Amino acid sequence: MKPNTLRISVVLLLALSLATKAKSQTDNTINVVTSAVPFLRISPDARAGGMGDVGIATTPDANSAFWNLAKTPFAASRTSISTTYTPWLKDLGLNDVYLASLAGYHKLDEEQAVSASIRYFSLGNIQFTDFAGNDLQSFRPREFSVDLGYSRRLSEKLGIGIALRYINSNLAGGQAVNGVSYKTGTAVAADFSLFHNGLNAAGQGLNWGVTLSNLGSKISYTSDAQQKDYIPANLGVGAAYTWILDETSRFTAGLDINKLMVPTPPQASNNPDSSLQIYRNKGVLTSWFSSFGDAGGFSNELKEYQISVGGEYTYNEQFSLRAGYFYEDKLKGNRKYFTLGAGLKYNVFGLNFSYLVPSGNGVNRNPLSNTLRFSLVFDLDNNTNGSTTTTGQ
Repeated sequence: MKPNTLRISVVLLLALSLATKAKSQTDNTINVVTSAVPFLRISPDARAGGMGDVGIATTPDANSAFWNLAKTPFAASRTSISTTYTPWLKDLGLNDVYLASLAGYHKLDEEQAVSASIRYFSLGNIQFTDFAGNDLQSFRPREFSVDLGYSRRLSEKLGIGIALRYINSNLAGGQAVNGVSYKTGTAVAADFSLFHNGLNAAGQGLNWGVTLSNLGSKISYTSDAQQKDYIPANLGVGAAYTWILDETSRFTAGLDINKLMVPTPPQASNNPDSSLQIYRNKGVLTSWFSSFGDAGGFSNELKEYQISVGGEYTYNEQFSLRAGYFYEDKLKGNRKYFTLGAGLKYNVFGLNFSYLVPSGNGVNRNPLSNTLRFSLVFDLDNNTNGSTTTTGQ
């Protein structure tokens, strides 16, 4: 990375990723909900990435742990593993910033499954400088999470899942920046998920799911107990309908709606310090419930919901084409983008690609614009008897 880029990266890193302060904004109409460790909300799956980040109710695969763990008991393969590599800010010519993931599950029997996954986010090499611009020392900020999960069927059609997550965020390596000493932030969280498999024996029908993810403790990067930040707790609901077109072809259309269960930051007021203190001092449980009514009216609450729509055409269970669209209100982040994707599968081996069509400009430029990301999937025994759901490519 170039020196000028490094200094800019430090500012962005500490301002956005640490999220140690919620600023009152001069434009009272723009108020983006932010959290620490935002990498937990980056799609780590190229299949879902090609469908506009739709994944809650699609057919299960090795990456179900990232979307809806309750899907795994309905998977066709008894054991499956996936690894994904996602370049980050590739459009800016950076090669050392990326998200990598590894996930897998094993079905203990036809009723239950165990899973594990890891996400690793590298933010490249950062050169820290003082106020005068003199170099201090370099560091490679990095974040990761490790999950362990269990899921089971409650009935022929309904499944539940629970996962426990450890989060580690090392952004400054114990260094002092602008007089503040930063430490590694850690947190623990849990996911709860529900999935209804509505496919008939032919593989046609409606699936739906509900997920609560990243429900856990706040995270702190300093010794100041008042400077703890919210992690990205999220409510997601999704539905996907699959049509059987003929003996070799099927098409799936999916819709996901997500809402961050993080309080809306306070805007400018007569007493901004008091408003900020109330915002920061909310308990974790209180913050989840208050996030559904603190945006300033029903219309503003609706703007905090993110919408993903996507489609997948599959031929002969070997070749897939995908497309999708992601929407976020312009006052809540203004992320809007189209995605394209493809998948190939041969025997136990699968390969998925996704591409985010360049969109936006300046600060609204998506970090994944003009980026090709890919996943490798290994279905170690793709002929499990008694399965009621076909696995994704």
